[in-house]
Amino acid sequence: MTHFAEQALDALTKRGFSKARVQLTESEHHELAAEFGELSLLRTNHDTSISLLGIVDDKQGSVSINKCTHEALHDAVEDLWQVAQGSRPDPANDIAERQPKASFVAGAEVPDHDAMFERLSELLDHSRTQYPTLKMGGAIVTFNKRRSRFLNSNGVDFESRRGSYGMSLMFTAKDGKDTSSFNYTGAALAQLDRPLKDCANADTLMRQTTEQVRTRKVPAKFTGDLVITPESLSDFLGFLTQNISDVPMIAKTSLYHGKLGAKVASAKLSLDSRPRELIGGYAITGDGYPAEDTTLVDAGVLRSNLLSLYGARKTGLTRAATTGGCYVVEAGSTPRDALIGEVERGVLITRFSGGRPNDKGDFSGIAKNSYYIEGGEVRYPLSETMVSGNMAELLANITTVSRERVDFGFAVYPWVRATGIGIS
Repeated sequence: MTHFAEQALDALTKRGFSKARVQLTESEHHELAAEFGELSLLRTNHDTSISLLGIVDDKQGSVSINKCTHEALHDAVEDLWQVAQGSRPDPANDIAERQPKASFVAGAEVPDHDAMFERLSELLDHSRTQYPTLKMGGAIVTFNKRRSRFLNSNGVDFESRRGSYGMSLMFTAKDGKDTSSFNYTGAALAQLDRPLKDCANADTLMRQTTEQVRTRKVPAKFTGDLVITPESLSDFLGFLTQNISDVPMIAKTSLYHGKLGAKVASAKLSLDSRPRELIGGYAITGDGYPAEDTTLVDAGVLRSNLLSLYGARKTGLTRAATTGGCYVVEAGSTPRDALIGEVERGVLITRFSGGRPNDKGDFSGIAKNSYYIEGGEVRYPLSETMVSGNMAELLANITTVSRERVDFGFAVYPWVRATGIGIS
């Protein structure tokens, strides 16, 4: 089927596009699901999609289709021509330059359905016997295989094949008339070589959920510490990663504009994007380059923005060797329990629910599935508690990073302690 990508690129150049890009992706999805503790579904889906991008007179357009037929391609090319003609010219529109042809392969080629069944059954048995009050609303094990062909009119020709398993769990707990808030976790896995309860911190989260059927409020409003768990760390790192990407950097609204080589966070924080290392990653960037594992923040110093080819041309800065995601925070030297032991008053936050921070980083939101900490000890589960502060200041006020980390397959995160957070 990948030869259709060549036909599509040829159709774009013949139509008159001076620069063109095509990505054809074939995906295969195997899913074994259980609802409320009972196996309910086994299905396999196949899908093919093709995305087209064309540039003419500095005007750019893009369309996507899911039918690889000559008729569908003809219509898509005509639609793309109209989209491009109606867009504004921008000299920054471009495609990747010619590079050596390459192929990238990662993960398994075929699913092990027996292992999928055994691991899911094992998880359901574990949750029933160890946590009788837990209600497993949804438990899914998947195998996903993707094959992509990426071509452009400069001669770029990349092929990528990647196969991985996935786990997705959502659960709550009910004890008498008392019910906990729901919680969830998930992971991308190279293989099913260990119990699912041991993946993505699942066993700890299930146990905590059974504890959270009865909650209490914080004793009083205070300013204290936030111990951010691996499950919620992305909510706080997201302010930084989003603000070093195209839109805010081009608009110069980012707090991190002009900060390459400068300190933007605590020296305790080192952050990488590792799409090639993690099984939940990717091999090719969205604009047509081999993805590379990249250090974004090194001991608090900003080392790379997350600019695409377009963003780099608009700003005059360097294109990132990664499209982002697949974030890995370097481990610290402090055991997790010792990190919590440092906290005089604070919150152990497992799930954050809040609006998007403003451009300055001010935020407020609700700590869900969380705990009150006092005197270095986790005291009790909290009813929904407000936490507020400033994202940039939070990152600057990180005092401790745990030695332990959780590998989600698409990210690797530790526990992080930050000071100066409003809690009420």
